[in-house]
Amino acid sequence: MTEPDTVDLFVVGGGVNGAGIARDAAGRGLSVVLAEKDDLAQGTSSRSGKLVHGGLRYLEYYEFRLVREALIEREVLLNSAPHIIWPMRFVLPHSPDDRPAWLVRLGLFLYDHLGGRKRLPGTRTLNLRTAPEGAPIESAFTKAFEYSDCWVDDARLVVLNALDARERGARVMTRTACVSARREGGAWLVETRHGRTGVRQTWRARALVNAAGPWVNDVIGHVAGVNAARAVRLVKGSHIVVPKFWEGRQAYLVQNTDKRVIFINPYEGDLALIGTTDIPYSGRPEDVVAGEDEIAYLIKVVNRYFKRKLTRDDVIHSFSGVRPLYDDNADNPSAVTRDYIFELDARAGEAPLLSVFGGKITTFRKLSEHALEKLKPFFPAMRGNWTAAAHLPGGDLADADFDRFLGGLRTAYPWLPVSLAKHYARLYGTRTAALVGRAKSLADLGRRFGPDFYEREAAFLTETEWAETAEDILVRRTKHGLHLDDEERAAFEDWCAGRLAKAG
Repeated sequence: MTEPDTVDLFVVGGGVNGAGIARDAAGRGLSVVLAEKDDLAQGTSSRSGKLVHGGLRYLEYYEFRLVREALIEREVLLNSAPHIIWPMRFVLPHSPDDRPAWLVRLGLFLYDHLGGRKRLPGTRTLNLRTAPEGAPIESAFTKAFEYSDCWVDDARLVVLNALDARERGARVMTRTACVSARREGGAWLVETRHGRTGVRQTWRARALVNAAGPWVNDVIGHVAGVNAARAVRLVKGSHIVVPKFWEGRQAYLVQNTDKRVIFINPYEGDLALIGTTDIPYSGRPEDVVAGEDEIAYLIKVVNRYFKRKLTRDDVIHSFSGVRPLYDDNADNPSAVTRDYIFELDARAGEAPLLSVFGGKITTFRKLSEHALEKLKPFFPAMRGNWTAAAHLPGGDLADADFDRFLGGLRTAYPWLPVSLAKHYARLYGTRTAALVGRAKSLADLGRRFGPDFYEREAAFLTETEWAETAEDILVRRTKHGLHLDDEERAAFEDWCAGRLAKAG
């Protein structure tokens, strides 16, 4: 029988927390394996509101530590990946029927100053009767507050962390389930099974990290056979995508009568992303979808504020994700903490199991640091913190200046249409050169599947970013799926199926 490969750290879960921990650990000199049962970011981490933000509404629940950490991280992440993260201004029309103006002003004052803001502009007050941002808003709303946060391509954030982990020596396995784990001889014996080939493999790990998100308790109880002292609370959040119905680059944040806030963000150029809901969820995380009641709820909130009234026919896409929040026994799902909690099972003389509960996209890097601090006693030679000043792959733009980088790209490849150059720059940053390769014309990029979508990009994603299926590419690695018609999608699905068949 073949002896199992021995590694320092085995990470279960290929969402943002698992990929972030694997990257951080590999950069500290640990040998790392990450196993994800599906595709990277296939669960919660590709179904967020696409924001790197402090969480303005969390101030209302006195989550000052979390908000401060998130605000600091906002600028750290902006510097590390300016191709997939960029500043956005949010307009918050004031409704006197909901939160009073003084409370909103106080929250925004704290928001501006709690996290040591350096690069992003601060809050200002708008007269909606005269400001261009007020043009699409109903005349009943006359005042607004404008503040800063950041946009992020959430699924690409996960992939870039996994790429960096691999570049630093980690092994990243997608579509590979962790089917069992048991302690033996001061280590974890972990068995994996590949979902497509059925191939099983055994690993020997000095520590096991459970970053399985909504499945965290399943890994603790069913895979590792350990009793969990903490629990995860599943909260469903749904979004809709509609054609963009206002002019300008600004986003909007509106208050509903139930005290929830809804984001209305520019998306993919000519679209708008609207969300999110907060509903307790008890089903299988794999089965979550946006309900018609949630879609109607989001439309109703938007129509309260905007002159252009949405209907169900305007919704061209919807998606839903399950947030794996730490169960703090809050009655209101919106009040459940978005902070993260660790559970360390480290009996004397036995290999540790570190489980992650909760967390949010914005704080994944800090969460990863804290996770490695928890494991430091088991790896005393492990190097220290390093990710705060490091770029994610493709993010090493000079002075983090995206516009300057895009200009240089247009000079280097004058045959690239502006929209295609911007698409490559936004998704791949300085990795664009590896994608384009020796191409000297659009024809060299191969078959055209749809707007700004050529065969070379799809091949690059299958060769370098673990993409296998059409959904991997159209939904998570890119958002091309939003821009293809049925015929174009079918043609691309055939191409992917053929490529997978050749790969065996």
